[in-house]
Amino acid sequence: MTLPAWSDSLAPRLKSQIEFLFAIDALKSVYRATLIASGERRENSAEHSWHLTLFARILAEHANQPVDVDRVVFMLMVHDIVEVDAGDVPIHGQQNPNKDAEEQAAATRLFGLLPDDQASLLRQYWDEFETGETADARFAKAIDRLQPVLLNALTGGGTWNDFDVSLDQVRTRTAQIGKGSDELWEMANAIFSEAAENGWLRTDPPTGSS
Repeated sequence: MTLPAWSDSLAPRLKSQIEFLFAIDALKSVYRATLIASGERRENSAEHSWHLTLFARILAEHANQPVDVDRVVFMLMVHDIVEVDAGDVPIHGQQNPNKDAEEQAAATRLFGLLPDDQASLLRQYWDEFETGETADARFAKAIDRLQPVLLNALTGGGTWNDFDVSLDQVRTRTAQIGKGSDELWEMANAIFSEAAENGWLRTDPPTGSS
């Protein structure tokens, strides 16, 4: 986006920082499949990221390994910024085969709006989250998978109903939770079992399958 004329008087570093902060405002208009807890509408990606930072702060004691909560929060603040350009792909929906390339390009453009030192820092955290190899990243990814599970449980199945998800599918697609926290994974599996009993998750093949 183009900044207003008043920005022309800003020092170059401040101008690039403001440009980035305006650009990521668009994340508020990227809507996810997940309903908010009241069920009245879909959440947007900015809300999702904010919610995750609080999940991380509150639930860090349940991580499998000690984590640096500030680093986890930073990862969760930046992990979905690429959706400004690439959009959101629901975990249970049809997958985009070009997703990785589109998100890499988005990361390069959006983080590249910042001064080099800050661009490098945010890209470092985004890459660490995507790779998921550190204890901090594993816990961050666990939280990212857990929050929609809880929202679906609070909204009568939510996206599980929308996408005709099975019990086996949801366990496979959210297994990342267990890599970050055995305790939260145990809770998630209790939720899945109850959801299956309520008919929110399939326990048999979809209609028409052989």
